[in-house]
Amino acid sequence: MKFGPIPLEQAEGALLAHSTKLPGRVLKKGHIISADDIELLIAAGHSSVIAAILDSNDVPEDAAAERISAAVAGAHTHIGIAFTGRCNLIADAHGLLQFDTARLDELNLIDETITAATLPAYEVVLPGQLIATIKIIPFAALEETVARAETLARSDGPMISIAPFGTKRLGLIMTRLPGMKESILDKTLETAAARIEAYGSRITEDVRCDHQQVDVERALARLDGKCDIILLFGASAVVDRNDVLPAAVVSAGGSVDHFGMPVDPGNLLFTGSLGGHPLVGMPGCARSPKLNGFDWILWRLLADIPVTSRDIMLMGAGGLLKEISERGQLRQSQNTGENFTGTKEPKISAIVLAAGSSKRMGKDNKLLADINGTPLIYRTVAALQASNVTSVTVVTGHEANDVTAALTDLAGLSFVHNPNHNDGLSTSLKAGLAAIPETSDGFIICLGDMPLVTLDMLNELIRAFDPLEGRSICVPVYGRKRGNPILWGKALRGAMLGLTGDTGARALLEEHADQVHEVMMANDGVLFDVDTPEQLQRLKDRVP
Repeated sequence: MKFGPIPLEQAEGALLAHSTKLPGRVLKKGHIISADDIELLIAAGHSSVIAAILDSNDVPEDAAAERISAAVAGAHTHIGIAFTGRCNLIADAHGLLQFDTARLDELNLIDETITAATLPAYEVVLPGQLIATIKIIPFAALEETVARAETLARSDGPMISIAPFGTKRLGLIMTRLPGMKESILDKTLETAAARIEAYGSRITEDVRCDHQQVDVERALARLDGKCDIILLFGASAVVDRNDVLPAAVVSAGGSVDHFGMPVDPGNLLFTGSLGGHPLVGMPGCARSPKLNGFDWILWRLLADIPVTSRDIMLMGAGGLLKEISERGQLRQSQNTGENFTGTKEPKISAIVLAAGSSKRMGKDNKLLADINGTPLIYRTVAALQASNVTSVTVVTGHEANDVTAALTDLAGLSFVHNPNHNDGLSTSLKAGLAAIPETSDGFIICLGDMPLVTLDMLNELIRAFDPLEGRSICVPVYGRKRGNPILWGKALRGAMLGLTGDTGARALLEEHADQVHEVMMANDGVLFDVDTPEQLQRLKDRVP
């Protein structure tokens, strides 16, 4: 790969190294320089650009990232679409992230051009969560380097996978000392049940007995054949392998495989088995819902990952949890996603502006026009609903009942009526923004009269969206023309609410030009809307 200053007469087809602002547009980093771009650069006073020209043995950054990601991806994961040299691995199941640490290190040591980053091993993840990313540092990597990475990744099975949580029956034995309030055991059971149900399993048997070895033996016998996992919670902390609870396990015919763990809180825990099923002696800190060493053992067992003595002894790195114990409270709601702080694919809402009166169309409402048997607005909204957006909100105004009726067959839509639609486009924008979910990371604003915009085009915009990398505004482009719909990051919501009259959001593109990313489209569907009877006829001629 050749990199450096390149005279403009030699720059066609080169990859631009740095974003360059020109009158009316910005050429982003990585943009493939065209003949038209060269004319604009010359007109702006440039004579050269810093760019890269790939050699025949170079693999472009996106292709390299996608190949390596495909090689490392294992069970219950999928890869995203590579963009700017980055390809993400996404979880397909609620479970634990597993990967081969040694091979991951070896992959990162192959060459500086290839990097792979993951969440921590055995992290709890949700479907749709980002778990790893492959990033190619320069604009290309050598074919030999990419091939080495692929071979390594596949050398001993897939490198990165998810172990999904199963549905388990758990038995809980709790012991009591003289004078202990029953409410303490009630609270212990409540906390344990909530902790376990968050991962799709439940406590099916609970037994309470005196804190005596013989009584614990009897309790263990009562659970025989009824549970997949057995938990023991003592009224007094276990301080030795020969203490009451571990001694009862051994005398009942089970085994104690490990006592103690290098995780705090959670040190005084023991593991073993009885009747072929795993067994855990819970530490006293497990009375609290906060994260502790017991969680690290429980997650693996619920995901059918065996826990050996060696596994426990190697948990010391990162095992000091006291200062981050509030994480445990957040994890309690992972089954619903509430308060979850992990990185996920962006939640993008769609706002369809369908309130206008179509004055240039005469008496007919263009949105209700029959396009070979289907209302125009239906085609626009159906593409949005089939895309990767998480919600679709339709803003109605003129002939609202008829527009709503035209969309009856599309389930899951939200409607908001704008009684002030005659006061300008900005009123519909504000109505739509007020109606979308607060959890949205961004929103696509789509005109109702753009039925040639396909779900693939919409998904291209969503894939390109990444505010952390300066892509808060994703604009579709065909040829040299910008079109619609546009995807906006949630940070732009305030500025958009400040618009007035018939001013659309386009005025914000120049103001926030550094956040604009142009997404090239395969056809002119993003440029085609219907404002006149002649345009409507052209649309009918194009649609099969």
